[in-house]
Amino acid sequence: MARGPMAGASGPGKFAKRTDGLSAPSQYYGEGVETAAIKGGAPMAKTPDVRGARASDVRASVTPLFADSQRPDEPVTAGIAMGEGPGPEALGMRPQQQGMEEDDIRFRAAIKDYMPVLAYISSLPNTSPETRKVIRQLRDNL
Repeated sequence: MARGPMAGASGPGKFAKRTDGLSAPSQYYGEGVETAAIKGGAPMAKTPDVRGARASDVRASVTPLFADSQRPDEPVTAGIAMGEGPGPEALGMRPQQQGMEEDDIRFRAAIKDYMPVLAYISSLPNTSPETRKVIRQLRDNL
């Protein structure tokens, strides 16, 4: 059982004992050799090669700023909710306006459920003014 730093100083020499409750890796002389032999008996896991890319490889894949378009048939407005080309649905995103109401209703319902707890937190003497302000804003926007 860990006693921590408040346990007091350990005794000198042969009376020395760990006060943090942790055990030493070996208790007897020579156990380190035995532990190393046990570790050497099983193959260690191999990690994939994680060396970074060379700078020359990275530079080759960067398109210069004033280069011709790599997609000349694609409108500039592709992927946004205005202009020519596919909208945000092509990117797997819902339009920004759609679904906001449902999310807002769910959020407000969740906050209403937690309001008693938030009010209690706000009433504690050690609650920061910033936390009280956020709870007040949540309550006022319900």
